[in-house]
Amino acid sequence: MVSVAGHLCLTENWEPLIEVSVDEQVGRHDLAPREIPPVARPKLPPRAAARGGLRGWIIGAVVLLVAVGLVLWWHPWGGGGRGRPGEPSSAVRTATAVVGTMPLVDNELGTVTPLATVTVKTQINGVLQQVAFQEGQEVKKGDFLAQIDPRPYQVALAQAQGQLAKDQGLLAQAQADLKRYQTLNRQDSISHQQVDDQVFLVQQDQGAVAADQASVASAQLNLAYCHIVSPVDGRIGLRQVDPGNYVQTSDANGLVIITQMQPMSVIFTIPEDDLPQVIKRIKAGATLPVTVFDRSDVTQLASGQVATYDNQVDTTTGTVKIRANFPNADEALFPSQFVNAHLLVDTLQGVTLVPTAAVQRGAPGTYVYVVGAGDAVSVRPVKIGAADATNTVITSGLKPGEQAVIDGADRLRDGAHVIVNNATPGVVTPPPARPAGERPAGERPPGERRRRPQQSD
Repeated sequence: MVSVAGHLCLTENWEPLIEVSVDEQVGRHDLAPREIPPVARPKLPPRAAARGGLRGWIIGAVVLLVAVGLVLWWHPWGGGGRGRPGEPSSAVRTATAVVGTMPLVDNELGTVTPLATVTVKTQINGVLQQVAFQEGQEVKKGDFLAQIDPRPYQVALAQAQGQLAKDQGLLAQAQADLKRYQTLNRQDSISHQQVDDQVFLVQQDQGAVAADQASVASAQLNLAYCHIVSPVDGRIGLRQVDPGNYVQTSDANGLVIITQMQPMSVIFTIPEDDLPQVIKRIKAGATLPVTVFDRSDVTQLASGQVATYDNQVDTTTGTVKIRANFPNADEALFPSQFVNAHLLVDTLQGVTLVPTAAVQRGAPGTYVYVVGAGDAVSVRPVKIGAADATNTVITSGLKPGEQAVIDGADRLRDGAHVIVNNATPGVVTPPPARPAGERPAGERPPGERRRRPQQSD
């Protein structure tokens, strides 16, 4: 029989070393392991060790370079990102900081609100006999609109007038009797009580006559209500009732709605923080102009001025309502229309202005890229004031006359060299001419073949 005893050993290069001992003993089944003397540690090949160390150094260097590149990319103001002599220049557009005026404008949403909207209702009950208006018609105050059947009210007027005549006759009779009683009383022909009773009877008849006169006036008023006229100047809307219907004072819709079109007002809201400046300007006697644009804020509809402001702040929104009036001669403003109201609160004079596109925002706050000597840009922290879609006020950090980058700033870093291209948009500007024999970075000479990179073992 053959007895085999083995041990598996792993080296640092994970190469197995197996030691096997053979014991030739016939008739023996002993497979128990034996104690093996320690094996000497094998030496790695010099080439494999060098390859493992080089791979670790390469990986570490790549990670470090990526981290440094990210830091420089996201922090253009740092000193580590300055342009290098071989770095290609970026094409940018610039604008000059100038001294000018800056209007302070509040752009708010508003609603066109008529100064007068009247629902014409009947003040008496009756049959609508006639409609004298056309839908959409322009009417003046006092124009005839509709007629209600006046006959019941004519009868009531005649009845009140008859009662008045009767009571007036009784009053005249009582007054004549009073005069006779007073004459007889002076002659001691009748008692004083009879004279006093006649005085009270005259007063009663006078009261009856006054009541009858009021009844007559009421009947005349009802008769006048049968003739319906326009209470305001404006445009008539759609008719709510047709002739022949029995109309009542309790009808909710009325006969028609008249809306005053000229002048027209717009109600919009401003933040409560802007209210003190508006109040200050109004109390100083200034006229605050308001320009109204359509829903898309593109087409101008009308120009007017602030008329008044509300007497309280809306606590749910923190805003205050402002009413502006407009002549609306062309009737461009239509009731309940949504518009954009531009309120000119004030105008700043003699301030430093740059295009809004030049202002950048980042970790240091607000800054601009300024083109200096040698077409090198520098990061300039600035403080800004009022701004709109076009210009921004620079309160500090930039002087008039300096060039600020307005296009291409996303590719810049502090100290980078640029090519200023302020040509008209849409016109292609050719690249600058190069000296003879000079080639751009990375371009190979003619006839030179690209070498294939050698692979390392």
